[in-house]
Amino acid sequence: MLSGTCKTAEVTAEPTMSRVTRLWIVFALNIVLVGVLVAVGIGARSLGVLAEGADYLADAAAIGVSVLAIWLSGLAPTPARPHGYPKATTWAALVNGGWLLILTGLVSAEAIDRLVTGTRQVHGLPVLVVSSAAAVIMVVGALILRSDGDDDDEGGDLNMRAVLLDTAADAAAAGAVAITGAIILATGSLYWLDPAVALLVSVVIAYHAFKLLREVVMALRTGHPAG
Repeated sequence: MLSGTCKTAEVTAEPTMSRVTRLWIVFALNIVLVGVLVAVGIGARSLGVLAEGADYLADAAAIGVSVLAIWLSGLAPTPARPHGYPKATTWAALVNGGWLLILTGLVSAEAIDRLVTGTRQVHGLPVLVVSSAAAVIMVVGALILRSDGDDDDEGGDLNMRAVLLDTAADAAAAGAVAITGAIILATGSLYWLDPAVALLVSVVIAYHAFKLLREVVMALRTGHPAG
């Protein structure tokens, strides 16, 4: 009987470990990209690239929150917490969605300011190269997380969906910035496209963040996971 209990515990713990490992891989990808994108963004005078760097930094912090939430949700009940922390990952999703909204608000404000006051010269080649590389890396990260989210028992909670959303949005944003860099490089002008695409990407991400936060609020009110 004890052996069967141990086997059950091992089966339960294995998906959590797998999930945490995948999160740490994506965390490392974000951290590596932050320094590169910020350096290139400053050198190329690209708001789009700088926004990518800030986004990845926020995502790295959000992943840290997600790992903490997974750890809390796996803790055994105590007299003070007889039900444990069943909503820990849902609260983590709330934090992640909040990160996205704050970030998109800051980027949108700067993009509008540049569009109104005028955009300085943006160097298209480094924008194209670094954003293309970032898009590919984030697609890999999304695939890693997606393989986790296919199994409802392993990753089908709002917390993992929030991180997957962040990573997929990062890939799409990087792709859009890369296209902008290619256009600027080809024309030698149209610098206003850089803040314009940063604003567009921010609006799209904000829409999905609002949708996620609505699901999180519903889950917290009803006590049942959404979606």
